[in-house]
Amino acid sequence: MSSITYLANPGNLKKPYISLLRYPGGKSSLYGRLRTLIRLNGLSNGTYVEPYAGGAGAALALLVTGQVREIVINDLDPAVYAFWRAVVTEREAFSDLLVNAVLTVEEWTKQKEAYLTAPRDDYLTLGFATFYLNRTNRSGVLNGGPIGGKDQSGNYKIDARFNKQALSERLRLLSLYSNRISVRNEDGLQVIKEFAASPSAFVYADPPYVEKAGSLYLNSFTKSAHQSLADCINSLSETKWLLTYDDVPLVHELYSDRRRELFSLNYSAHRVAKANEVMIFSDALVTETGEDRLF
Repeated sequence: MSSITYLANPGNLKKPYISLLRYPGGKSSLYGRLRTLIRLNGLSNGTYVEPYAGGAGAALALLVTGQVREIVINDLDPAVYAFWRAVVTEREAFSDLLVNAVLTVEEWTKQKEAYLTAPRDDYLTLGFATFYLNRTNRSGVLNGGPIGGKDQSGNYKIDARFNKQALSERLRLLSLYSNRISVRNEDGLQVIKEFAASPSAFVYADPPYVEKAGSLYLNSFTKSAHQSLADCINSLSETKWLLTYDDVPLVHELYSDRRRELFSLNYSAHRVAKANEVMIFSDALVTETGEDRLF
């Protein structure tokens, strides 16, 4: 029998800001909650897996604070994958591009062209173009326009979210952990199937939203894709995973047999807003100790 409870503040512990990407709906704010779940389930020396990683803010924070031994960052979007691949394997070249980046609409146009036309296996060119657009576009949406508009008449300009010093320091910090970061470009279902049964793995799946996904993600899900994910992960209910989704009827229908909690999340995509989301737990995941709930 499933249950639904309400979560007022799912993770109020302070978290380090490590990711170089801005991501609409990013879940780095769940760092405290994830840290507690990992400790409670005895996975502190294990592998943390994000099959739909995006900005991977939570994964990186957990790694650099020593909560997990290694992380797996997977994203099917070839541009997002190229970014992570370049950051992990070509750090010095990426750093040079970052430090010498020209923050103008003219350069934005060049990077947009590179993003659209660069070969998928040219990870540095495609990855940096992805990063450049993410840091200079409104809300970080890759298919959006530059901050301030192409005429730069807005209150904020194209360089508003491109602090070279801060971003370079994040890049340097990540380089210290590069040998413990695995970057994948696979279907999320395959990654879930590969790692879910491992006794030392914790899978956190944050797939594209059911609603408004097309405006936030380049690889949005169809209804059948949401169904396929549910079929897959529900069949692995005796392994340790956590799933988050937007709070819509379809999600409650697909996961009616699992424990669910509602929580509020602040996000920014065109405007700052607060949305209710659903946290779904596998049957095997411990979320409380004795009679005292931790959350």
